[in-house]
Amino acid sequence: MASHPSGSPDDVDLVKIEAEAFSLVIKGKPYHYRYEGLKQYRKMDYHDIMQFSVSGEDVQSVEVYDIESGKLTDSQQVRPIFFENGTYQVLIISKQNQDLDFYHEHPLLRQAISRMELSGMSLLTGNLQFQNEVGYTTFEVRSGAQMLVEVTLEIFPVKLDYQKDYRQLLEEVNDEIYNLAFHFIRKTYLGANIKLEGKPSRAEFYRLMTKHFKQFIQAVNRIERQPHHILETSYVKARGDQLSKTDSITRKYLQKRSQSFMEVENGIRIHGKTIMPSEGVKPKKELRYDTMENRYVKWMMDRLIHKFDDLLGALMNKNKRWKEEPDAELLLRLNQMKQQLESRKNNVFWRSIGRLDRSVMSLVLQMAPGYRDAFQIYLTVSKGLMLQGKLYQMSVKGVATLYEYWTFLKLGQILSSKYTLLSQDIVSVNRDGLFVNLEANRTAKRVFEHPVTKEKIELIYQKYEKDLPTIPQKPDSMLTIEKKGKNHRYNYVFDAKYRIDYAQPESYYQSRYKTPGPVEDDINTMHRYRDSLVTMSNGPYERTAFGAYVLFPWSDEQSYEDHHFYKSINQVNIGGLPFLPNATYMVERFLECLIEKSPEEIQREGILPRGTKEEWESTLEEKVIVGTVSNEAIYRDFIQQGYYQIPVNSLKKGWQEAKYVALYTTSGLGENGVREYGEIKRIATEEDTVRFFVEVWKNTKQVIRPVKYGIATYMMTTLSLLNEAKELPELYMKNKQETTLWRMLRRISDQIEINLDNKVLDEALGVGTFSFKGIEIRLDKEKQTLSVRNDCQERVLGTDLLIHQPSKVFREVLDLL
Repeated sequence: MASHPSGSPDDVDLVKIEAEAFSLVIKGKPYHYRYEGLKQYRKMDYHDIMQFSVSGEDVQSVEVYDIESGKLTDSQQVRPIFFENGTYQVLIISKQNQDLDFYHEHPLLRQAISRMELSGMSLLTGNLQFQNEVGYTTFEVRSGAQMLVEVTLEIFPVKLDYQKDYRQLLEEVNDEIYNLAFHFIRKTYLGANIKLEGKPSRAEFYRLMTKHFKQFIQAVNRIERQPHHILETSYVKARGDQLSKTDSITRKYLQKRSQSFMEVENGIRIHGKTIMPSEGVKPKKELRYDTMENRYVKWMMDRLIHKFDDLLGALMNKNKRWKEEPDAELLLRLNQMKQQLESRKNNVFWRSIGRLDRSVMSLVLQMAPGYRDAFQIYLTVSKGLMLQGKLYQMSVKGVATLYEYWTFLKLGQILSSKYTLLSQDIVSVNRDGLFVNLEANRTAKRVFEHPVTKEKIELIYQKYEKDLPTIPQKPDSMLTIEKKGKNHRYNYVFDAKYRIDYAQPESYYQSRYKTPGPVEDDINTMHRYRDSLVTMSNGPYERTAFGAYVLFPWSDEQSYEDHHFYKSINQVNIGGLPFLPNATYMVERFLECLIEKSPEEIQREGILPRGTKEEWESTLEEKVIVGTVSNEAIYRDFIQQGYYQIPVNSLKKGWQEAKYVALYTTSGLGENGVREYGEIKRIATEEDTVRFFVEVWKNTKQVIRPVKYGIATYMMTTLSLLNEAKELPELYMKNKQETTLWRMLRRISDQIEINLDNKVLDEALGVGTFSFKGIEIRLDKEKQTLSVRNDCQERVLGTDLLIHQPSKVFREVLDLL
């Protein structure tokens, strides 16, 4: 995104700071290019207040540009004047001809300001540019090691509402990551050391500790009442007559002291003498509580006390810096929790417990009452320490990266609200603790299952596709959907683009598309993704991506419905969808539609994607003649000689279309049903019979059982039905609507009861009802209606939906379930 060069006519002095040792000026535009100009920005009713602060002992005056008055003011409560992707010129002039230094924690910004000499004066000058970065940024002016002035600016985003969208993005990313961390902790135990370095969010620690503190103290109380202990054996001296059972240590002691044995009246008889030792050692067993598990619990209390100290120190320093009184109630609450922990740690039981000197992984910590609760609460409240992703260490947030993270996590959150989460590796474990796999060159995946159809749904972050004819591709998010009855999957690309064209007045975009929307280059990228993601399987390359969509930061979903790039989704499965925390409806509706659609509906919408050849072939509906065999000798002859024959006068119109023949065996010939089929090699007419010769007999996937039906002579079906059917009525589909409905219901259940209008298939005229799981579906061909009902309600739909929008019928059936 092009930024505006400094020095253009609209540049003004934004900040002026006079100090004893120097003067500092920051120049730039006080508005961003989303607005036509300064006048348009001034007309905004709603606006934020920019946070701005300057601290230093020798500061004399501070002035900031005020949008309302159009001039510099000494008030620091002004509207935002610093924006992402803006360029701001910094000029620092030394008054005492001393060498000054500019310091910023980011090396590139630090190097952007350099020293120069002008007319004998020492200057620091250069341009600061915050590319897709928002939030607070602080720089210092130094003289040697001494800090003279510290300046904090607030950089605002141009594509998001700062108070609502941006902060909500941050909160939702953190919340979803934490939810996944909880999910991980609940389902597994960490077989690794816990990492205790890093900079967790103090606010998160406080919020979680407040919620879980009482539970943690209760867990410690339970441990004190029933502590883990070990039975330790020690050895004490004893008189010989007090020695009873011996072990290896007591025997060794006596072996080394043979002189202690003496003759007695009652003792051990050896070689004609009665002897007994005068003294020895005997084992003594006692309970000991100084175990590694108890040391670990004491160490957890120590760590939490240190965290309270850190939080209290940060609050005091922050308020000291801003010259505010700290929140007395907050400090009291924190001190009370800290003192309660210290009091607990200093009681008699814990004083006897030693210091932890090694890592501990014990089933006691994971399973024992009290220990398990304390351990999991500690993991929960200190998880900021263990989630090692860079996401939590960004001081100036990269908004484009944040938006990319959020889109992937939000897509997963939407899916998890409707489908069952099976697995995820966004939060995983390594030897250092919990790790977030949301960084460059890392792939993360969430796997879901449809609760009814049991079809798998995968959401993959940065899936790297390398074995392509051209160049590798790595889209942000890939949605992969499994469909019953298909051996390939349906892939959809969702790419987060933190870019938007605002359709400025008199611009090309405004004249063509009327309203703001995704950038044209990003739509071209979606074409590239869909065209380049291909695979080869016994033939030419076929597309594996059925659609590709830009997700962009815009909140007005209603006006966007008329946008060209929204309508293009229905036409070519490429386009854009607005996606922000307060604008998720379009994406939610779209995801549900993709998942609920039948394979045939998806195939019709695609533009020659993968499976096209297979779909074309299946639409030819290769016909199969299913003939009845009721004589064992004839059946054996058919199998051995490779043919099937039927009387000519039994054949009806359409039999010549058959490419395959299948055998339906009646009872008495082994297993009743359809078991064999074969491709017709040639047809011969002999007197009053027609003989079908087959290449080879093959077994059907399963025996197609007759249930309550039978075949008198023969019936016609299709190869696809033969491959999928489990029961004989399933072979009977007279039209596309019946076939579509049956395939749809097979995604939901493998046990569908089909009731025909005649018990003999070759005499039936149509399907009466489809029944499963308490639901009955009836097709009325005369009224062109489809009735779906259960015990409580009935819904009537038009049969045309089965052809044009079968996913709507599918959703209605799921609702009644």
